[in-house]
Amino acid sequence: MAKDYKEFFEALADLEREKGISESVFIKALADALGSAYKRQFEDDTGIVDVRIDPDKYSMRFFLVHTVVDAEEAGEGEMLLADALNIRTDAKVGDVLEQEFVPKDFSRIAAQTAKQVILQKIHETERDNTLSEFSDKEGELMSGLVRKVEAKNVYIELGKAQIEGLMLPMDQVPGEKYTPGDRIKVFVKRVKSGGKNAQVLVSRSSSGLVRRLFEEEVPEIKQGIVTIKAVSREAGHRTKMAIHSEDPRIDAVGACVGNKGARVNAVVQELGGEKIDIILWSENPLEFIAKALSPATVISVTQLTEKSAVAVVPDDKLSLAIGRDGQNARLAARLTGWKIDVKSESAAAKLNLGDYTDPAGTEE
Repeated sequence: MAKDYKEFFEALADLEREKGISESVFIKALADALGSAYKRQFEDDTGIVDVRIDPDKYSMRFFLVHTVVDAEEAGEGEMLLADALNIRTDAKVGDVLEQEFVPKDFSRIAAQTAKQVILQKIHETERDNTLSEFSDKEGELMSGLVRKVEAKNVYIELGKAQIEGLMLPMDQVPGEKYTPGDRIKVFVKRVKSGGKNAQVLVSRSSSGLVRRLFEEEVPEIKQGIVTIKAVSREAGHRTKMAIHSEDPRIDAVGACVGNKGARVNAVVQELGGEKIDIILWSENPLEFIAKALSPATVISVTQLTEKSAVAVVPDDKLSLAIGRDGQNARLAARLTGWKIDVKSESAAAKLNLGDYTDPAGTEE
């Protein structure tokens, strides 16, 4: 019997070398698949088909397996004691009876099953290998082609490997339209590899997308001359980005804005017109808060507790400082990591405020 399978196992060894498929993984999958296929030959039997494959001996053996039970009715993989005694006179409850058999129509079923398992394992291996190559792409910017939009999910073809990226509704920008054939830039959030749930999750709403777009447009950021300290974003509406340079000779804001606004405008265009405030970071948190409330002028910022402060603005700048639906103040709070209470000058007149005062204001 062994010689009949030698060619088959040699072909498996070739597959392992060429496709990187583990022989042990393949053999287990093949044994399970053959067991399921041949179980249909015993439709009226409760036994389990156990396929034992030994590549060293080039052998495949088939067994119908039952566990002997003392019950009124036999379940899956079980045999009543009375029936077991007809097979083996010394059978007792708990024994496992194995009956070797020769499958009917072996060549056709085995070949068909092996082909299906081989194709499945090749697909899984190639997918996992490609995903492994993508594991270092987490947090990176990639260009992709929208392949389809289905059940509010957007599927994007990424890179030369043409692996599929998934953009869930929460990672999409409100108001953006995604049409098959469109080429877009996405931020790789997470690479999940292994098993049927392997996938690459991408985003257009992540603040990481803004970071990477500026790195692409601003050489000083890529070179580390200018550092992005923090980004807060409400995708499709507004982003605030705090930047800093250790070199006092460098105009960090000017580097990000570019000649006649060319660099920042390129990012804005990629984001579909989203407003971007570029703010100079300060190690003084109260000064940083004043700048973060740009484009409003801030008269003073007073610390209340460890991470909360009151920012005072001119009466006519209150709505600008707070922003529509509180957006400007909310983004400033996220950017600085402080809770910010914005008050008008007249409302704050009776309060003794003034830890930080910007006599020139911060209007940009």
